Amino acid sequence: MPEGPEIRRAADKIHRAIAGNRAQDVFFAFDHLKPYEDQLIGGTITQVTPYGKALITAFDNGFGVYSHNQLYGKWVICKPNAAPPTGRQLRFAIHTELKWALLYSASDIEVLPLDQVPHHPYIAKLGPDTLDTTITPDQIAARALDVAFRRRRFAGLLLDQGFLGGIGNYLRSEILYVAGIHPNQRPMDCSPAQIDAFATAALALPQQSYRHRGITNDLALAEQLKAQGQRRRDYRHWVFGRQSKPCHRCGTSIEKLMLSGRRCYVCSRCQEP
Repeated sequence: MPEGPEIRRAADKIHRAIAGNRAQDVFFAFDHLKPYEDQLIGGTITQVTPYGKALITAFDNGFGVYSHNQLYGKWVICKPNAAPPTGRQLRFAIHTELKWALLYSASDIEVLPLDQVPHHPYIAKLGPDTLDTTITPDQIAARALDVAFRRRRFAGLLLDQGFLGGIGNYLRSEILYVAGIHPNQRPMDCSPAQIDAFATAALALPQQSYRHRGITNDLALAEQLKAQGQRRRDYRHWVFGRQSKPCHRCGTSIEKLMLSGRRCYVCSRCQEP
């Protein structure tokens, strides 16, 4: 599933392609959304905004289209009448004079008044957005130690969008590794230094991933490994997806665990409880 950085980059791409332009045509695949097509056609797209792992595509008539990619959704930007061949099903499309924005395979799509966006069930429950540069590590640390969260294991806590918005599976593994925290630990089990390290990593890694197209590893190390001929999947992350390969820091074999129903990668030495 795309995580916060990937959704933010998708929002940027869609915004650059269609914002400020009039929708010449709008298509919804789902019958219950068909009545909105005529309401949106002719409107101008004003903003494409990410909310955690969801997007709101806003129109100047006061409506917005909520979309969540879930596991399989994919946005494609193309020139008119130049959609690439695909076996995916088209679920939502906006056609402007110069660009088309096409959403394939997603099933979580809604139309709602823009003033209701903050009250959407998914958006209303979102925790602080880790890509928000106004959020501070002190705020993240305080949240982790809040009575609502401090007794929960990090393995599950970091997948809860109500704790921090935009974190998914790869960011969970990477943040905990950089912080030196085992995923079975709880905030209340951690030292002040670990909580500080977690709070810093919880902001720094998503923001680095956004700026550097998904790379969460040390950037200098990633460049070095790339120059040595390693594949992107081997230099992109510290631990995620690197089962049985040596830790970049200590050489210990990375372990894959199944926690909260999802794969999680750990260095048993760097993250010893």
